[in-house]
Amino acid sequence: MGGDIACGAFSGLQTLIRPKLARVPYATAHPAVFLCSSATPPGPGVHGMSGHHAAKAVWRRLRNS
Repeated sequence: MGGDIACGAFSGLQTLIRPKLARVPYATAHPAVFLCSSATPPGPGVHGMSGHHAAKAVWRRLRNS
C-alpha cells in the first residue's frame, strides 16, 4: 500500500543509471542471469522494451562466446 509499481520516481539521472551505471545494464555478475524488469532502461512501464533489450544483450553475449 502506498508503493509504486513503476519502480519509484523516474527523473534526472535515474533515466541513465537504473538499476546501476553500466554499459550493459541488463547483465549481472552471473553470465547466465540478465535483468529485464521495469527497473532497467528504457525505464518504468509495462511495454516490454526492457525484456526486448535484455534479450538482445543475451543474444550478443551468446554470439560473442
